Amino acid sequence: MYEVESETIANYVQRLSELRDCLNIDATNQQIAALEQTMSAQGFWDDPESAQKVVQQLKGLKSIVSAPDELHAELDDAAVLIEMAREEEDEAYQEEITELLEKLEKRLSRLELNSLFMDPRDSKPALVSVHPGAGGTESCDWAEMLYRMIMNYCELQNFEVEILEYQPGDEAGLKSATLRVTGPYAYGNLKSEAGVHRLVRISPYDSAARRHTSFAAVEVITEVDKDIEIEVSEDELKMDVFRSSGAGGQKVNKTSSAVRLTHLPTGIVVACQVERSQHRNRETALNMLKAKLYDIEMRKKDEELAAQRGDQMDVAWGSQIRSYVLHPYQMIKDHRTNEETGNVTKVLDGDIDKFIAAYLKWNLERRSKRKQPAKA
Repeated sequence: MYEVESETIANYVQRLSELRDCLNIDATNQQIAALEQTMSAQGFWDDPESAQKVVQQLKGLKSIVSAPDELHAELDDAAVLIEMAREEEDEAYQEEITELLEKLEKRLSRLELNSLFMDPRDSKPALVSVHPGAGGTESCDWAEMLYRMIMNYCELQNFEVEILEYQPGDEAGLKSATLRVTGPYAYGNLKSEAGVHRLVRISPYDSAARRHTSFAAVEVITEVDKDIEIEVSEDELKMDVFRSSGAGGQKVNKTSSAVRLTHLPTGIVVACQVERSQHRNRETALNMLKAKLYDIEMRKKDEELAAQRGDQMDVAWGSQIRSYVLHPYQMIKDHRTNEETGNVTKVLDGDIDKFIAAYLKWNLERRSKRKQPAKA
C-alpha cells in the first residue's frame, strides 16, 4: 500500500534536484544583490513610484530563489505523510495524498517551466496591449474576452497588474487596453500571447445566429531599463488629451488628464490614463513608447539573424498565432507549436500554462537552431 505514491515523491525529488542546475540561481542572486544595493542608496525613496517597482522586482526574484527550497520541504513532508499512512495501513489518507501529489506536480511543473526562460528580458515586467481587428462590435467583444483571459491568468499567478489604459467599445467590448504586469518572469510567461488571435463562434450580436470569425491582436513588450538610452525628440511627438474611462465600473478620473502620444516617424500610438496628473500620464506614456521602439529594434536583430539562416518568420499583423473555435466544435490550437485542447472554457478563464510551456520549448528549439552555423 502506498508504494506507488512513494515512488512518485522520489521521482519529484529527482526532478527537483535536476532542476536546480537549470534555474541559474547564481545569476538571480546577483540581480538580488544589485537591487538591494540600489535600495540602500541615498534618496532611493525620493521617487516612491520607481522605488515600489524595484521592491516588486526584488520580491519576485527572491521568490524564484526560495521556491525550490520551499518545494523540497513540502516533498519531505509528503514523504513522511505517505510513510505514516503505509505503516498504519490506513486508506483514509488516500484522498488527501492524491490531492497533495497533484498540487506538488503542478508546482514542480511550474518550476520546470521557469527553467526555460533563457532571455535576459524574461524576468522583467511586461507591458501588454490588446486591440480588436476589423469587425466592429464582434471584434471588440473578442478583444475584451482576451483581456479577461490575460487578467485571469495574472490573478492565478499572483502577478501585480496595473491598468495603464482602457478604452471601451462603442457598444460592447474594448477598443484598446494596456496593462503593466509585474511578478516572477512576467514577460517570460506572457510573451507567448503576442500576436493575432482568431475566434470562430456563433455571434451573440447577430440576430440570425450566424457563425462569425473575429480577430484581435495582443502585444507584449518589456519595460526599458533606465541605463538603456532611447532618444525621442519632442518634435517627433503629437500629444492629445482626453477623459479617462474604465473597465467594469472602475472608478477613474473624469477630467482630461489622460494622455495619448503619437510617434510621428513610426505612427506608434500609446496612451495612459492611470494617474490623475496629466504630467505623470505623459511620463508613463513616453516610457511605453520607448519600450515599443526598443522592442522594434530587438525584433529587427532577431529577424536579421533568422534571415541569415533562411528561416525568417512573418511577424506582421496578419501572422495568426492561435485559433479559438467555439462552433461547430470546440477546439483551441496554437499554430506555432500545434498544442491544442478542447477545454475552451478553462483556457478563456486564464488557464494557459500548457500553451506557454509549449511555446517556450518551441522557441528555445528555434533559437538553438539559429545559433548553429548556417550550412554552406
